[in-house]
Amino acid sequence: MIAPKYEPNPWENPIKVLHLEDSDADHHLLKRAIRDSGLDSTVLRAETKDELLALLERHAFDIVLMDYRLLGFTALDAWDAISERADPPPCVIVSGAIGESAAVSAIQMGISDYLHKDNLQEIGRVVLRALRLHEANRQREQALADLLVSERKITALAHHLQTSLEQERAEISREIHDDIGGALAAIRLDVAWLARHADSEAQRSHATAAQEMVGQALIATQRIMQNTRPAILDQGLGPSIHWLVCAHRRRTGQKVTLDCRLDLMPLPDTVRLTAYRIVQESLTNISKYAPAAEVKIDISNEGGVLTAEITDSGPGFDVKTLSQATGFGLKGLSERARSIGGWLDISSTPDRGTSINMTAPLANTATTPQHEEHP
Repeated sequence: MIAPKYEPNPWENPIKVLHLEDSDADHHLLKRAIRDSGLDSTVLRAETKDELLALLERHAFDIVLMDYRLLGFTALDAWDAISERADPPPCVIVSGAIGESAAVSAIQMGISDYLHKDNLQEIGRVVLRALRLHEANRQREQALADLLVSERKITALAHHLQTSLEQERAEISREIHDDIGGALAAIRLDVAWLARHADSEAQRSHATAAQEMVGQALIATQRIMQNTRPAILDQGLGPSIHWLVCAHRRRTGQKVTLDCRLDLMPLPDTVRLTAYRIVQESLTNISKYAPAAEVKIDISNEGGVLTAEITDSGPGFDVKTLSQATGFGLKGLSERARSIGGWLDISSTPDRGTSINMTAPLANTATTPQHEEHP
């Protein structure tokens, strides 16, 4: 009977085979079957478990072919030792002393394949299949590892961008306060002096109008500073969220219910700022897409976990559309949560409202104690 020929060996070098076998006759039969299959290979043999481990230390094998029952141990014992290695080669059981159910169990444990000794003419196909499967698994694991590294880099970049943005906002807020705000306050005093010392009614009228415009500019300056980086954030998360909710009520007229339960657990600046921005962005989205909805906000740091839940009774949407969105809105909220080791869950149903939930463990994130007031 002529053994079948298989496609050329896709590996550049001869396939390095380790044969775990205690029968001289069976070892020679397997070597002949491999040679007849057309595979370019080198075959070394181990009879005992110690010989197996010694050869694995000295050589980098592409594949291990092993009998099921050996002197004092089985192929499963050998696999336990092989699988503990950093990059274990694929293993194939080549035996006549194993049933189908045992072979299936071995494969479920991680062994690549099984071949009965009566079918050694198939050894070439089995070896190539095991090698290809092993290489595919290795590439998939490498792709997953590369993807994880990329995700970490993206998260780090997003965190860096958000941190830089918040620092720039704080700097802009200070400059507006110190430069523009100070200049407008001085102009307002000078215009008031001109109004008091005007020689004619027309001059007093122009000075009064100028006073009003400067006053409006000062109000706008205060609003810009608060939107950019409100100073109340320095007083804690509770007061800043309470101020944010009150400002939203005045601006939009929406009904917003706030339940803020923050104990004395310290909240780092990054966590406090992230939670504030998530609530702020959520309220902005609600005022844009659900202006008639009622809103409930629940914030707590009970159990060492900061949670912020923002729900509305608006029209809702299909959450599947989030993956197709081109903007950064809700995606940005998720990145913000991830930047502090937390996560964001968005659930929504058309005509039944939307819920945004942020969760962030606080263990090992505290820096300096701060008292969180309850609004």
